[in-house]
Amino acid sequence: MNVKAVFIGAGSMAEAIIAGALKNGALQAGHTYVTNKTNTVRLQQLSEEFGVRAGYEAETAMLDADLIVLAMKPKDAEAGLHSIRSFIHEKSLVISLLAGVSLDFMEEVIGKPCSIIRSMPNTSAAVGKSATAIALNRYVTEEQHQAAIELFSAIGTAITVDESQMDAVTAVSGSGPAYFYYVAEAIQQAGEELGLEHETAKELLIQTLLGAASMLAKNNGQAAVLRKAITSPGGTTEAAIRTFDEFRVKQAVAAGVKEAAVQSKRLGNAYIR
Repeated sequence: MNVKAVFIGAGSMAEAIIAGALKNGALQAGHTYVTNKTNTVRLQQLSEEFGVRAGYEAETAMLDADLIVLAMKPKDAEAGLHSIRSFIHEKSLVISLLAGVSLDFMEEVIGKPCSIIRSMPNTSAAVGKSATAIALNRYVTEEQHQAAIELFSAIGTAITVDESQMDAVTAVSGSGPAYFYYVAEAIQQAGEELGLEHETAKELLIQTLLGAASMLAKNNGQAAVLRKAITSPGGTTEAAIRTFDEFRVKQAVAAGVKEAAVQSKRLGNAYIR
């Protein structure tokens, strides 16, 4: 997209999206600006690594911005929006990466009609594999909607949902990579305890995860079908699954995902006046 984009916040998610979008041509480095509250070292790092423009001059960064990406911490949402709302014009598209911050809250703080898209990507954006859901407010045009789809499709997949589903999205895909990393930690640790060298266990685990993800994609996400296909009666996989069931692993994972959704809602409630 040949647009002027401004990232308000320079954390890991902003970096992931910048890296993916620049690599795939969804954004241009010379038209991409990054700013944060005080961390000049971080801004310099992003500028040197990606060639984007970085600094604290709000007028320079925000003037005639087509795309404004809110990437600050959720607790800084109100102050951040207050600081930039005078620069938001009728053709601006604001894209929020802020967990739990509702469209209504952002509209109220901005205080004028404005196109806002609430999104929930994940950090796999850095390798072009994010699963991103977006929700639109009533001012978003079809052109802006497609621009957002293009941006997030450049870093993975993008789907549009009703805002009421965003807490579930946050729990499933927003936090989702961490769940797989958590399980991967346990598998690698067990492999090493069984006598595998660290590098050997790591290499086997990574390729296994890649293969399993590819099989899920090929088979339309039928995880239960794929699991049963390799769980032979009396075999090693069955022994492992039986042990997982004894420890109620499936129930624990489901409970964790649901608690993540509840926490997303709690964060959102903090922004209800």
